[in-house]
Amino acid sequence: MSTIEVTPAEPVRFPEETLKKVQEIIGRYPEGRQKSAILPILHLAQNEWNWLSAPVMDYVASLLDIQPIEVYEVATFYTMFNLEPVGKYVLEVCRTGPCCLRGAEQVIEYIENKFGIEVGQTSPDGRITLKTVECLAACGGAPCLQVRLKREGGIHKYYENLTPEKIDELVDREWV
Repeated sequence: MSTIEVTPAEPVRFPEETLKKVQEIIGRYPEGRQKSAILPILHLAQNEWNWLSAPVMDYVASLLDIQPIEVYEVATFYTMFNLEPVGKYVLEVCRTGPCCLRGAEQVIEYIENKFGIEVGQTSPDGRITLKTVECLAACGGAPCLQVRLKREGGIHKYYENLTPEKIDELVDREWV
C-alpha cells in the first residue's frame, strides 16, 4: 500500500487493522471495479482522520488505483463527508419541508446563537460544528437532528421534536 505525505512528520496511512478492512472491501468487487469501494473506504478514512483533507483523499485514490479527482467528486457530492475539520460533536439539523414547518429554522437559529456560530462553522472551543442536511427520515418527529461523534466509529444519535428547551437539555446531558 502506498503512503502519501501530509507533512514530513505526518504520513497519511491507515493502521494495519484498517488496511485489512480496506482490502476486504475492495475484494467484494470484480477486478477493474475497485472504484465501487469508494464510499465505504471514505467512511473509514473519515472515521480515522475525522475529515477528508486533500492528502487523505489522494491516499484513498492510491489505494483504489484511481485518479484523485474521482475521489474528490464523490466526497464533495455527499454531505456526510467533512471536507474541513469539524468539532467533537457534529450537529446536523434537517432543513427539508416538514422539519421547517415544525420549527427547524428556529432550532438552527437557537443553536447558532447558543454557540456563537453559523451553519458550517465550529464553536471556538472545537466542541460543536453545525450543519444542515436534507431529510433524516423522521418527518413524524420533526424537527429532527442527527449528532455524529468525532472519532467514535461514526456513532450517530437522532433527536426528534426539538425545541430550544430540548437543545439545552441535550447540551447539559450529552454535549459537555
